Amino acid sequence: MAVSLTPAAAERVETFLANRGKGVGLRLGVRTSGCSGMAYVLEFADEVAEEDQVFESNGVKVIIDPKSLSYLDGTEVDFGKEGLNEGFKFNNPNVKDACGCGESFTV
Repeated sequence: MAVSLTPAAAERVETFLANRGKGVGLRLGVRTSGCSGMAYVLEFADEVAEEDQVFESNGVKVIIDPKSLSYLDGTEVDFGKEGLNEGFKFNNPNVKDACGCGESFTV
């Protein structure tokens, strides 16, 4: 099982953590939401819980709670800019369907 960040995503996370002045990594999870059922949750983590899974990717720790791991296994997180929009993108091999707005997905 693994979750990874592209170099662009890792650089963006490192910049955010440096600007915050604290944090041990990026916490990635899922929650029930939207028209397709699941949505990604991104937070900056200040600590790692005992039950968390931690992956190191391009120098950044990616922290995932055990309930989210089965939905995120194999996911690659990227960061990109398109016109005036910028943000994280998820390449998740577990996704079976996504809603039209791109906010939620089904596994």
